[in-house]
Amino acid sequence: MSTAEQSPSSWQQKLQHWIKEFNWRSLTSGVGAFLLSLLIGSLFLSLNGYNPLVAFREIFTGAFGNKYALAETLLKTTPLIFTGLSVAVAFQAGLFNIGAEGQLLMGALATAMVGSFEIGMPAVVHVTLALVAAALVGGLWGGIAGFIKQRFGANEVIITIMMNYIAFLLTSYMVNYPWKAAGMVPQTNPVVASAALPTLIRGSQLTAGLFIAIFVVIFVTILFRSTVFGYEMKAVGFNSQASATGGIHTALMGALSMVLAGAVAGIGGGVEILGVHGRFIQGFSPGFGYDGVAVSVLVNSNPALVPISSVLFGILRAGGSYLERNTQIPGDFTTVIQGLVIFFVAAPRIFEAILKRRAK
Repeated sequence: MSTAEQSPSSWQQKLQHWIKEFNWRSLTSGVGAFLLSLLIGSLFLSLNGYNPLVAFREIFTGAFGNKYALAETLLKTTPLIFTGLSVAVAFQAGLFNIGAEGQLLMGALATAMVGSFEIGMPAVVHVTLALVAAALVGGLWGGIAGFIKQRFGANEVIITIMMNYIAFLLTSYMVNYPWKAAGMVPQTNPVVASAALPTLIRGSQLTAGLFIAIFVVIFVTILFRSTVFGYEMKAVGFNSQASATGGIHTALMGALSMVLAGAVAGIGGGVEILGVHGRFIQGFSPGFGYDGVAVSVLVNSNPALVPISSVLFGILRAGGSYLERNTQIPGDFTTVIQGLVIFFVAAPRIFEAILKRRAK
């Protein structure tokens, strides 16, 4: 028997190592919480006189009924990948980023500005510049929160929530006054053709932004699994005191985690502008940043699993719209399921914290 037959190849060894190290608990707990939420949601529907089977059938049809339904599901999934990943990135350093919404808005506005200029460059260059602008502005917005947290010890949850309001008001001012395009709608000038993302399915709004989202997930996953920077950031999140003792600059790592989180959310906003709306429109986000918290929590803030939870929420969003249009069942049923998911994922941790405090 040859040496090649006796020992597995390099890629097989890497695959076996990845399977061994994979956090299966994050996946199974998230799936369990999702299924339990569906069960409780079905009970609510039954108590209100609706047929749960009809609801789930319509949601499935709305999400996967044809190629356009599938495109709509993936369209709803794409921004959630960015915002869910943003929350997960900050959580690696032990921080809770509620500011993905504001970071997304700031990145989107920066993209709209860069994308609206005719610079005479190839499309790939123009798109890249617009998304780099989104990452820089979104990262700056997240970095401000990280700096305040590390410099003054303020709670990052409060800081990022406040900065969401600031971002909303600031972007609203910009598209209502200095950067407002002609017309009644508060919006910027449209992005030029060289900055538009190509459509994947003709007749739909699904664009290559989906591939950009997948690329960012892969990049972040490799960053945390295979680099010193990622290792140090996770070490700070696991035990900041031990990390400081080991020579890691914990304050810097915390601030940089918010910069990275903001950059990811900012790119998500940029993708929405270049691929879906073609310009910054006031109120274009229905709360992608806040939904990103649920997306991240569902998979225990594991960056590699964020696309899975994003698809689940994308199904609920696309299917919920179809459900409301074609039945008498309220579309808010899917919102109830999202709330139940967060509750069932968070409840065990809350009880664990309570028991620890009582034990002390």
